[in-house]
Amino acid sequence: MLNKTVLEDILTAALKNGGDFAEVFVEDKFSNSINLINGEIDSANSGIDYGIGIRIIKGTNEIYVYTNNDSKDNLIKLAKKAAKQFDKSNLKDIKLRYADYENLHNIITYPTQVEKIKKVKLVRNAYQAAFDYDDLITQVIISLSDYTQNVQIANSNGVLVEDERTRVRVGIQSVATLKGEKQTGFNGPGAHMGYEYFDEIDLVDKAVDASRMAVTMIKASHAPQGKMPVIIDNKFGGVIFHEACGHGLEATSVAKDSSVFANKIGEQIASNKVTAIDDGTIPNQWGSQNFDDEGHKTQRNILIKDGILKGYMIDYLNGKRLKMDPTGSGRRESYKYSPTSRMTNTFIDNGEHTKEEIIAKTKYGLYAKNMGGGSVNPATGEFNFNVREGYLIKDGEVYKPVRGATLIGKGSEILKKIDLIGNNLDLAEGMCGSISGSVPAGVGQPTIRVSKLTVGGRGEGK
Repeated sequence: MLNKTVLEDILTAALKNGGDFAEVFVEDKFSNSINLINGEIDSANSGIDYGIGIRIIKGTNEIYVYTNNDSKDNLIKLAKKAAKQFDKSNLKDIKLRYADYENLHNIITYPTQVEKIKKVKLVRNAYQAAFDYDDLITQVIISLSDYTQNVQIANSNGVLVEDERTRVRVGIQSVATLKGEKQTGFNGPGAHMGYEYFDEIDLVDKAVDASRMAVTMIKASHAPQGKMPVIIDNKFGGVIFHEACGHGLEATSVAKDSSVFANKIGEQIASNKVTAIDDGTIPNQWGSQNFDDEGHKTQRNILIKDGILKGYMIDYLNGKRLKMDPTGSGRRESYKYSPTSRMTNTFIDNGEHTKEEIIAKTKYGLYAKNMGGGSVNPATGEFNFNVREGYLIKDGEVYKPVRGATLIGKGSEILKKIDLIGNNLDLAEGMCGSISGSVPAGVGQPTIRVSKLTVGGRGEGK
């Protein structure tokens, strides 16, 4: 990390030609990864990412430069070079003050304290459990990743913060094959924790579940097509809200008026049963941090309350454009990216029903137990998502497994059609990509029912 005086000198140089705001972001990150394919270690890598990004803002214009040469002379030279994009002097006396804060994310066992042989044993045990589940399992891929990222953020408003982020995650992919066809099951548990995380979860159970999913789907009949009620389970089911609605609530798109939710604060945009939240303060949750990547403390932001749009996720620059305060939502993948508004842990809040009640209230429809990937048009909210594990519901009961289902719709419309919400809120882990790179993001919800949604499939209906 850089000396406080050096940071003040860099910021002063950055404002030499008239910028309104300057920022320095320092990153020192050590990461590891192990990939195992069919019982053999395919790769095992370790690496260090170190660098400094300098940002200058004037009005709503931004200049961003970065380097991994941290000599004072080089950093001041780089700041002055960037400042030349502006043409009016703005001398400012900058005095940085370290921020006081409570660390919400206690780490017990850092990745560097765990021998690589122990990490290999973790993935081998998970592999064996997944592969031995059934003779139909023909391939298992296990990936283990961990990192500790130390950041330092200073800006011309006097902010100076340092934060440490340690995360671990395992990806488990099982492939089942039958009569030349393949189906995949997946689990990807992770947390803002050290290796004590693997004392809290049963990794073998997660591996078995990935294989169960693949085998169930390879034996399933094809999903029907048409418009019908769809029940989406908790945890990663929240990926639809994240992709089809969450991105539209980021100031990145709202400030450009390229979101269907722009200029709608105070309006009813969802069923009155829906309350949606983005919360970066949940201790040890995958998408949580003490500070965002602009030095603001993360917050619990109520996005939608009883169907009414209450606010957006806002970073510093887009906050200037919207004339709104930042919400602790400025994030970036690394020092190579300028920050913008991003989600942390985004979820639909609990309702009043049990999952069993929601199923029992559905005469006919699709139960999406596990969601896969998909595509979304951020400007319109139109989406197309694969259902990794699905079941047909008939007369209020789970009738049979079905495969190949896709969910097709529009985020702003699906919000209004959520008519039942469960009380089993849970979160899952994912990686979210945007103009500021890929960042860890938690997604979640309780079990929900959408009263009518288009399902794509190759099978027959009722």
